[in-house]
Amino acid sequence: MSELPYGSWPSPLTPEDLTGIVTPAEPQLDGTWLWWLESRPDQGGRTSLWRRDVNGDRAAEEITPGAWNVRSRVHEYGGGAYATHQTSAVISNITDGRLWLFEAGEEPRPLTAEGADVRFGDLRIIGRQRLVVAVREDHRVPDEPVNTIVAIDMDDAKPGFGTILCAGADFYASPELSTDERIAWCEWDHPSMPWDATRIMVAGCRRGPHGLPVVTDPFAIAGGDDESAIHPRWIPGEGLLYLTDRDGFWNLHRWTDDSHESLLTRDADFCGPMWQLGQNPYAVVDGETVVCSWWTDGQATIGTVDLTSGEFTTLNTPACGVTALVGSAGRCAALVQHRDRGPALVVLDLDDREWSVLRRFDLPLTREDASIPTAVTWRNHGHDVHGWLWQPHLPGHTGPAGELPPLRVMCHGGPTAHVSAAMNLTTQYWTTRGFAVLAVNYSGSTGYGRDYRQRLRGQWGVLDVADCISGARELIDDGVVDPARVSIEGGSAGGFTTLQALCTTNLFAAGISWYGVADPTMLARDTHKFESRYLDSLIGHYPEQRDRYQERSPLLHADRISAPILLLQGTDDHVVPLNQAQALAEAARAAGRRHALVVFEGEGHGFRKAETVIAAVQAEESFLAQLYGYTPAHPVPQLKLA
Repeated sequence: MSELPYGSWPSPLTPEDLTGIVTPAEPQLDGTWLWWLESRPDQGGRTSLWRRDVNGDRAAEEITPGAWNVRSRVHEYGGGAYATHQTSAVISNITDGRLWLFEAGEEPRPLTAEGADVRFGDLRIIGRQRLVVAVREDHRVPDEPVNTIVAIDMDDAKPGFGTILCAGADFYASPELSTDERIAWCEWDHPSMPWDATRIMVAGCRRGPHGLPVVTDPFAIAGGDDESAIHPRWIPGEGLLYLTDRDGFWNLHRWTDDSHESLLTRDADFCGPMWQLGQNPYAVVDGETVVCSWWTDGQATIGTVDLTSGEFTTLNTPACGVTALVGSAGRCAALVQHRDRGPALVVLDLDDREWSVLRRFDLPLTREDASIPTAVTWRNHGHDVHGWLWQPHLPGHTGPAGELPPLRVMCHGGPTAHVSAAMNLTTQYWTTRGFAVLAVNYSGSTGYGRDYRQRLRGQWGVLDVADCISGARELIDDGVVDPARVSIEGGSAGGFTTLQALCTTNLFAAGISWYGVADPTMLARDTHKFESRYLDSLIGHYPEQRDRYQERSPLLHADRISAPILLLQGTDDHVVPLNQAQALAEAARAAGRRHALVVFEGEGHGFRKAETVIAAVQAEESFLAQLYGYTPAHPVPQLKLA
């Protein structure tokens, strides 16, 4: 056993390894064709569309090679950037903002006009009518953009921007057409977020004089001021499915013309927060069977619901997490995650209940070298708080006798979000170097029901910070980590929690913020439409409660920052603009606090380019090595601290 200082273990992972991670997303199953997206840092973060015939032995094929980049920027976070019908696909190409049609044997053809900032997401192809139905976000207006649901004729010789079907609400998602000329969708208004209060709407949808659909007599079938009802899906001849948290958790319900029915009642959420469009938390396989998944103690469970008998059957789950479920023709496909290896696309044959792996996304780390997380729970303010702990792990290596490992406390973004036990190569980058990592699902996180989510109402920057501090103290008191080498870090909203923690306690020896919120007042004044009223619930109404915003501003209290800080920021961030990081760096300088600001040209809210990923993790490693006094096994460029 080799005894080396924590932090200096010779990890098998290099910064370059982090750039080779292929991130799969948004699988769709259309007959025997399985489609999905792959995002690649080594191609500048480009996202491409792939497919494979689940019945054949042929390898996966890339449908959008070259410069195509299949992404949407509706709500800035996008989602639902493509749709398929048989062997055809429609994509949102983020390079030019247009929708393009890919059909076998033909050149790609634009379906929307060029030259305007009009965005499309949550795409659906209505094959029998040769239509695309989508959520449109129109930025041509002078104030905030206008969101609608539109229909686009796939055979229109003069591409435009679609015909409006639904308008009047501030936000839309999940447009779903039935076979009997009806349409369902989800909508909500300021100041609500989709996990706070939404409506499921149903309307008639008949053919108009020019062949395009016309929506008539819309009415709400679920949702309201204190209910998040989301993800409607039609069942052939059997009504409409949707998820609602009216009983405290997002559970599965069915609506028919004259009744509502709860199909499953569990103290568990059957979906996550709708940050992005195009999510598929459950799959309607046919008129009789639905496949769904939920979280219990951090472990995903998959089951089937017989819509005729109401019988529920649990399936053997091949992984710890499920991020998407899609169904067609007696099959279900899923994008699953594991604790000890990369994600995979798997297919379930509902006749024999057997899973088969269609595509693995391997990582440059053996299962033996992987640190396996354990679920941890502690008490704070009279409530349970949940998280995941990864211990330092590299076979054949240990720290010096009597020395405890350093701890990295990770604050997820959102703050309405969640961190799971799934394999994360960046986490393993640090555990294989000798760090412990605690990922905190602080109050306000999803996966634990509506009450847990709503703990953070009015308490952002207070309760989330206290939860992270108490989690670190718990590990210190238990003798698990070195109390002198505890850092805290996070991105976006997690960056705000990080900075607030440094202004609240002297527990942490360092803080790292990736594109983090430095001043909530600046965020309230200067962010995009989707989150422009988010802080109403997290902090309070602005400007009426200006004092609360100012009290929780790391920027205004930089003199309270108790440890050196590293700020990582992109120039093209429209969610948390660059001026926040710049202002905080200047305030830290004026207050005499050690800090570094690293700005990445062309990066937005989340780093996509390989060179950025490498530079960012090297900056973090140099930052901590200087503060903790160890020498990395793999040399990294020296970060200059001001």
